[in-house]
Amino acid sequence: MDLQELKSHRRGLMIILSSPSGAGKTTLTRQLLSENQKMTMSVSATTRKPRPGEIDGKDYFFVSKEEFSNMIDEDEFLEHAKVFDNYYGTPRGPVEEALSQGHDVIFDIDWQGAQQLTQAASDDLVKIFVLPPNMQELEKRLRSRAQDSDDVIARRMSKSEAEISHWAEYDYVIVNEDIDLAMAELSAVIIAERQKRKRQLWLGPFVKSLVQGG
Repeated sequence: MDLQELKSHRRGLMIILSSPSGAGKTTLTRQLLSENQKMTMSVSATTRKPRPGEIDGKDYFFVSKEEFSNMIDEDEFLEHAKVFDNYYGTPRGPVEEALSQGHDVIFDIDWQGAQQLTQAASDDLVKIFVLPPNMQELEKRLRSRAQDSDDVIARRMSKSEAEISHWAEYDYVIVNEDIDLAMAELSAVIIAERQKRKRQLWLGPFVKSLVQGG
């Protein structure tokens, strides 16, 4: 087995990307996924009904409230929360399988979910918070979407201040003034985290063969 093949034997990362709405997290996530074949998006379970076009197992795992409750009882979630009248959670099984195969898993969750994941799987976790360059630019980006009313934008802006207050709970903070620079910084973080010794599962056998003259 050559060195490059050996290096591919690593444990995957759990990458949390959090930000206030409009900071560019979705754009960064899409670019990450398009550039990394061994990277996948975490799929949450939810008790809400599917929206038009949503696919079970791809967009969400759609389950009943009874099924969700049973999954909680069986400790099948890495994190879960109630949002308005529906429940959302991250199933443990698919994430663990992806990590063991060397695939990185991206989580689009807020600071509360990040806290739960930290308690459940801190060794595998990399937490990244994305900030806007200023609040005026954040509002401009929200308005440029032309998707929300003034009232909705005002609520998003109000909520963003509470979300930003948790920035210090994250391992890395990226200020997204320029999307290309932010993407470069995000990629650098992920490359460095992949190189951590504890995630290089091939190193032990390699060093052993090295000192034995292999």
